[in-house]
Amino acid sequence: MNGRIAIVGGGIIGLSVAWRLAQSGWQIEVFDKAQVGQEASWAAAGMLAPGGEVDADSPMAQLAIESRQLFRAFVDSLEAESGVSIDMQEAGAIELAYSDDELNKLQHKAMVQSGIGIRSRPLAPKQIETFWPRVRRDGLAGARFYPGDGVVSPREMVTAMKIAAKARGVELHEGRAVTAVHVGDAYSDVMTYDSDRRFQAVVIALGAWSSALLVSGVPALPEAYPVKGHLIGYRQPDQTCSTIIRHGHTYLLQRANGLLVVGASVEHAGFDRTVNPETAEVLAREAAQVFPHLAETTPSQVWIGFRPGSEQLRVGPWHSPRLQLAYGHYRNGILLAPVTADRITASINANLRKQ
Repeated sequence: MNGRIAIVGGGIIGLSVAWRLAQSGWQIEVFDKAQVGQEASWAAAGMLAPGGEVDADSPMAQLAIESRQLFRAFVDSLEAESGVSIDMQEAGAIELAYSDDELNKLQHKAMVQSGIGIRSRPLAPKQIETFWPRVRRDGLAGARFYPGDGVVSPREMVTAMKIAAKARGVELHEGRAVTAVHVGDAYSDVMTYDSDRRFQAVVIALGAWSSALLVSGVPALPEAYPVKGHLIGYRQPDQTCSTIIRHGHTYLLQRANGLLVVGASVEHAGFDRTVNPETAEVLAREAAQVFPHLAETTPSQVWIGFRPGSEQLRVGPWHSPRLQLAYGHYRNGILLAPVTADRITASINANLRKQ
């Protein structure tokens, strides 16, 4: 086995774990049924935003805060090893209120968040008009500014991760689905359509598909399921959105290349890949409520992704150090990539030897 670890699933989570384990000296092989990084990671908006995702203290909240603190160093290291420039913006986020009731809810949330280390400060309508001049003013009651929130390009991360992982000797088996895994006392076997290979451990990072994998030798895997989300994009000629902007369940952010991303719907529709024009129209109307000028244009892109839902986040061993789970990240797979990679790497380093 010679210190070999198999990663089943080549999204941001699987690639991050592979890269970190390779940095620790393990021989890594990544198996993906298609091209790596082409599912939820490719579809993701890339928000690094505990301010928008965390409403109360929880283990997930603490991991999100920790991972956000790790992210700049993570990206810097990834850029250095890959030679790829990654669009990471740390300009913060604003959360808008268009009624006194919405403003009171924002203030209450901010009070709870401050107790767990998520900072924000209030903004008056005049401040919003000055720094975010395209935002709808009619009925604007105020906002909160979250300086710690940010954005990264998941697609650029995938590109960089592939290069950095290969440079560390990681083997990428694209178009090679794993059909089954057997966990033994001294090894784990990985079966594909044409081979049966032995590893010291296996990491399952298949996102919404994770629990569908046939695994023997341990109790049944915790359920994972898809939560479909539509996103739309507008090509904008100037810097329309200098920070993340949130209102209700809608968010807007802009890539360095000008693409303004608006998301996202929440749909329990299984693995239905249909792009629904009506859902896209709802997102477009919500976007125009924030930026009125968008009512005069149409989205240039519409796409969907499958968030990996689960009863809870699974990061660590599952009844054996030879089987590690890394799924259930839901809306925060990009944000939680650094801390997930570090936790899995620490678990494997602590429990297994590079034979």
